[in-house]
Amino acid sequence: MLRRLFLILLLIPCLAHAKDPLTVFVTVAPLETFVSRIGGDHVRVDALVRPGQDPHAYEPTARRIAALADADLYVRVGVGFEDAWMPRLLAANPGMRVLDARDGLEVRRKDAGHDHDDHGHGHDHGDFDPHVWTSPARVKIMGARIRDALADLAPEYAADFAANDARFAADLDALDTEIRARLSGVENRRFMVYHPAWGYFAEDYALEQVAIEREGKEPGARALTAMIEQARREGIRVIFVQPQLNPASAEQVARSIGGQVAVIDPLSGDYFENLRQVAELIAGAGAP
Repeated sequence: MLRRLFLILLLIPCLAHAKDPLTVFVTVAPLETFVSRIGGDHVRVDALVRPGQDPHAYEPTARRIAALADADLYVRVGVGFEDAWMPRLLAANPGMRVLDARDGLEVRRKDAGHDHDDHGHGHDHGDFDPHVWTSPARVKIMGARIRDALADLAPEYAADFAANDARFAADLDALDTEIRARLSGVENRRFMVYHPAWGYFAEDYALEQVAIEREGKEPGARALTAMIEQARREGIRVIFVQPQLNPASAEQVARSIGGQVAVIDPLSGDYFENLRQVAELIAGAGAP
């Protein structure tokens, strides 16, 4: 009997360290990449919005809400559906911790800069642009917040989270250096997009995005004509669209200026390669 009790006492520390990985939900795929990089084997992470889905029109299914019942952490970023659905998500799991990835970040107002978005993005993002993950510099800060949240939930793995975040931050620094080098010789610093999702990227790298979409709607005939004239005047030859949205207006502008439409996806989970490709496309479009 005493021997059995002794063995049980020996096993207790082992069982404590054999707990299941933390279950983390995020809103979009880039955040899934960040949490996975920092959490490593100690997290199981899933994005509510899956590839090909439009987060602006997204509504979680009953099955997805039920899956949140056992989540330890939810990482949000300010995408439109979050405010409307967060009370229901928390009702499914009142003990779930929620981390706003924008905490501690300098965020852009919808009408910030020269992205021709004076009327806002539409899609009910509130007053601020939620696409903070397009800025590697801001993602470094987000990484530290994620690291700390994971360490609070699983302090026994804090050293692993810190080491993973240090590697992640170093990779982000290298990506930032690479993008700056690729864009350094670009003369035309303006690029045209359908949906204004790249304002933070533009801000980081001294670029300006010109957005076709206004208030989440296709532009009217007068606005479209003005866009075409602006593109011709400024030598814009490539219109960037994201695969989740209807590219009809972008294609019309491209035809009118003898240009082309190119796809860049702000929701790609392959974060590093995606931003390299974005820089390459913008550099090619703005080259002298």
